[in-house]
Amino acid sequence: MKVLLVNGSPNEKGCTYTALQEVARTLEKEGIETEFFWIGKKAVSGCIACHKCREIGRCVFKDVVNEFREKALTADGFIFGSPVHYASLAGNMASFMDRVFYSELNGNDNKAFYLKPAAAVISARRAGTTVSFDQINKYFTLQEMPVISSRYWNEVHGAVPSEVLEDKEGMYTMRVLGRNMAYFLRCREAARKAGVALPEREEAIFTNFIH
Repeated sequence: MKVLLVNGSPNEKGCTYTALQEVARTLEKEGIETEFFWIGKKAVSGCIACHKCREIGRCVFKDVVNEFREKALTADGFIFGSPVHYASLAGNMASFMDRVFYSELNGNDNKAFYLKPAAAVISARRAGTTVSFDQINKYFTLQEMPVISSRYWNEVHGAVPSEVLEDKEGMYTMRVLGRNMAYFLRCREAARKAGVALPEREEAIFTNFIH
């Protein structure tokens, strides 16, 4: 079993990475394989609503979004991490999440995320963590992904990695998150081996407030 940890910070080894690393260490101790995916520093274009993903099963732009989706197909669980920028997700991370999840929702197979557990991790110097935490979690519920919780909201505080390490409650929260994710993955695997069938799926219905 493998968990893919997504670093949505422009700083590869900054505060967000420090938090994710604590989750990863705990997962490894629990016997779960981990892999980091950094979205990088290059600009990530937002979704242009071209709906091409409905035809080709992936985003029309050839960049980090499709690179991630290929890895996502082989993962059993996900941790998405982002710093807070202006009291919400980092801009690149928001564009990344929009395109990854929209292209999966409109793709041909929808295998990357369906019923795979996920969690958000947020880092901030001071404020904006709960807004960003709520923002990421909405992507998971759109894709029928079980949301893994911790003992508190999954956030750490600090302006630099060394300060994040001093956030004792934040580090504790990351470790609890790792153990809870590992437990859920083992339960999911036990259910699969026991022959518990996945829920019956029906064709999605999309409406608006007009009809």
